[in-house]
Amino acid sequence: MPMIHLTSPAGALAAEARAELMKSLPAALLKWEGAPDNAFFRAQAWCHIEEAADAGFAALEDELARFLVKVTVPAGGLSERRKAGLVKEVTDLILAAAGLTEADALRVWVLVHDQPEGTWGAAGTIVKFQELAALAQGRRADA
Repeated sequence: MPMIHLTSPAGALAAEARAELMKSLPAALLKWEGAPDNAFFRAQAWCHIEEAADAGFAALEDELARFLVKVTVPAGGLSERRKAGLVKEVTDLILAAAGLTEADALRVWVLVHDQPEGTWGAAGTIVKFQELAALAQGRRADA
């Protein structure tokens, strides 16, 4: 199932903005995966926001806050078009949460990691992408 991890400098996001991102980031991820919008799939989309006193992100030119997003999805879960859409939406969500503009977009990096088949485990078993896809289709049919 999908997972999204945001690392940002401490204080770069207000508490309300962090709380909103905890909801909006996994929702965006599920949308771009094409997963059904139901309680089961929302419960499987994890989000972690890490604020570090020294997030370790610095540029030679300035000391502006930077944000790193790591997205982990099953291999084959996102087409190139869907990855591009996800990167754009995640960037826009973080810019808005941090009170930044499109001109600051290079301060948000999104790394999409495709987890190879057979290397994702949950509930004590290996999770297969085709099983997830079939489950999603079934859940859509039940809706």
